Amino acid sequence: MTEQPRVSLVNLPNALTVLRLILVPVFLLALFAGGGHQVSFRWLAWAIFAAAAITDRFDGHIARKRGQVTDFGKIADPMADKALTGSALIGLSMLDDLVWWVTIVILVREIGITLLRFAVLRYGVIAASPGGKAKTLVQILAIGLYVLPLPPGLHWIGVSFMVAAVILTVVTGVDYLARAAALVSKPRNQSTETSR
Repeated sequence: MTEQPRVSLVNLPNALTVLRLILVPVFLLALFAGGGHQVSFRWLAWAIFAAAAITDRFDGHIARKRGQVTDFGKIADPMADKALTGSALIGLSMLDDLVWWVTIVILVREIGITLLRFAVLRYGVIAASPGGKAKTLVQILAIGLYVLPLPPGLHWIGVSFMVAAVILTVVTGVDYLARAAALVSKPRNQSTETSR
């Protein structure tokens, strides 16, 4: 059996993931600059958040397409995602732009499911579901709309997306719990591993 060629840690997907991690504190500086509600700084914060979110769209795709998937990427990519969305939600709640219970619900689900996926690794991998991917997209859009300095008359747009994000967050969280339970209860020799 031929040995798989070792993939270098220094590659474009990993660079994009590291860039996203670096952009998190830069985003927070822009978000809180000028007291947190200065229009120019909020536009800057939105631009940084959007740039970081775009790197998330491409790093995994490039890694799979080029055969550059690494253990570092598998761990750092979801960490960077949670750092970006988590810091944005906490920042918005600290600025009184977003009620705290929304931030808590989303963060508890995100951290809990991430820990759950690691906990059941010996039984198999819980693949990202279409619902989970939709949840991530809606969360990003909702947060982006809250970061934008929208006029009061358009605030309902951000609220609508955030409501949808919370619903998807809870529903997909329950789905992951059910899939984890099914994976653990399946006989060991019949469990199948699926890719992320």
